[in-house]
Amino acid sequence: MLFESVTLAAIREAAERIRPNIIRTPALACHSISKHTGAKVTLKLDNLQATGAFKERGAANKLALLTAEERAQGVVAMSAGNHAQAVARHASLLGIAATIVMPRFTPSTKVTRTASWGANVVLHGEMLAEASAHARHLAETEGLIFIHPYDDPAIIAGQGTLALELLEDVPDLDVLLIPVGGGGLLTGCAVAAKALKPAIEVIGVEVESYPAMALALAGKAPWTGGATIAEGIAVRDIGQLPLAIARDLGLEIILVPEHAVESAIALLAEGAKVVAEGAGAAGVAALLENQARFAGKKIGIPICGGNIDSRILSTVLVRALLRDGRLLRLHMEIPDRPGVLADISGHIGRSGGNIIEVSHQRLFATPSVQAAELEVMVEARDQQHAQDITTALEETYTVRRL
Repeated sequence: MLFESVTLAAIREAAERIRPNIIRTPALACHSISKHTGAKVTLKLDNLQATGAFKERGAANKLALLTAEERAQGVVAMSAGNHAQAVARHASLLGIAATIVMPRFTPSTKVTRTASWGANVVLHGEMLAEASAHARHLAETEGLIFIHPYDDPAIIAGQGTLALELLEDVPDLDVLLIPVGGGGLLTGCAVAAKALKPAIEVIGVEVESYPAMALALAGKAPWTGGATIAEGIAVRDIGQLPLAIARDLGLEIILVPEHAVESAIALLAEGAKVVAEGAGAAGVAALLENQARFAGKKIGIPICGGNIDSRILSTVLVRALLRDGRLLRLHMEIPDRPGVLADISGHIGRSGGNIIEVSHQRLFATPSVQAAELEVMVEARDQQHAQDITTALEETYTVRRL
């Protein structure tokens, strides 16, 4: 390997260095996802770290390596999420003053959590690039040590301890599916895994709207899409050191669509009883989209973050119920006469459906005063049960599924 600063030895040293302040998270066989995909899946639950994400590994290693003089200077970092909390926590544990620059759009919960670890939070700029430039400015003008989220050998070595633990616990894995943002986790894990088991496949996963590593490896100019639920890996530019390591190791990147990430979050919550943020579920999304390729293989997937907003999680779960047919939205134009609503609810009840919500409009929505519009939300067991409910209603009414 071309890069002496990130080696298996460096990763093992990092593991010893951070051991007192990092949770050795469990690697658990996941029978529900294995059954769903045909692969033999092990989940590495780094969402159980104190700040809810793997970023603690790199931050803990980098801060532990600072000299006494550097610690006295204080540190500064830029992040809208997990790196911010990781640097804040481990700076606090080491008695280092930390300043975290976050974009103004950062959700208040993340700002509050970061500040709760004792960091001085500075809100600056509308975009991550503006926040990063300001953090660099503070480092230069105030003499602070800048802690990069991924383009640093100490950060990469720290992130690589995840794969070190995973392969110690489950040494016979065939494939690792690793989410990719700036590239620190992917390349740290790849260095460790390839050194321990040269034949193992280490594959990075990006969302289709933010294919930064895939584009860079192909020698193409970077571009970004719009909103994504996997905001933790939605980056325009990756680190130069991660890129060089990825090229040296010949790493492959899989791109996944937005709907696959949503499905992965829902499957983890319902099947594995694991809460994952969008970026943390990307590896499972890659498996869902490539089941034939990975069928029968032993797959290791880090759930690298669990910091998902409760409202977003609830919306994802409801959308999954709609996609699976377990929630039905039925629209009907019905005669406006007594007993019709009772008749419709009777059809649904006799079919085993459970009415969740009813919207009945008789004044403005229909062309005739003798008619009304009805929209009903119904809970069903599965797709076939949903069809049975619809068919029962269609015997009497004109039904449209929304």
